[in-house]
Amino acid sequence: MQAPRIVESSAKTLVGMSMEMTYMTNSLTGKLWGTFMPRRNEIVGTLSQDKYSLQKFETDFDWRLADENTRFVKWAAMEVESKNDIPKGMDVLDLEGGLYAVFVHKGLSSQFHQTLQYILREWMPTSGYEADGSRPQYELLGEKYMNNHPDSEEEVWFPIKKQKA
Repeated sequence: MQAPRIVESSAKTLVGMSMEMTYMTNSLTGKLWGTFMPRRNEIVGTLSQDKYSLQKFETDFDWRLADENTRFVKWAAMEVESKNDIPKGMDVLDLEGGLYAVFVHKGLSSQFHQTLQYILREWMPTSGYEADGSRPQYELLGEKYMNNHPDSEEEVWFPIKKQKA
């Protein structure tokens, strides 16, 4: 896997649907996206066709303690210009800006755990950065994303901060 881009991201406003789950029940992601995708065109003022698959953890989440029972809220969303005209059954998520390491995951979503393990166990310990558990981690599903296809590509936006000296 190639080294990530380090990006200072601006704040974003997302509109979409969410569902609470754990890593053990992450199969609910398909249900969430199956509900969101037919309704995505109801969202007014989208900035692109990119989709956000976002995991929102408790404040100050410690990635080192994550296990199959870790609870989070999974979002299926799109970025919008403003919070006006939110479709019924959808919600707004304000994503604060900050520093992110942006990796590219290539392959099936069932192989995503390999990318996450690389980030946490190989890249992070020698990077000079640490995970910022106060902000969500997300995948940006752009033009190269092909659901459940071996040639699919998505960007993994992992929140980071400089390691404390």
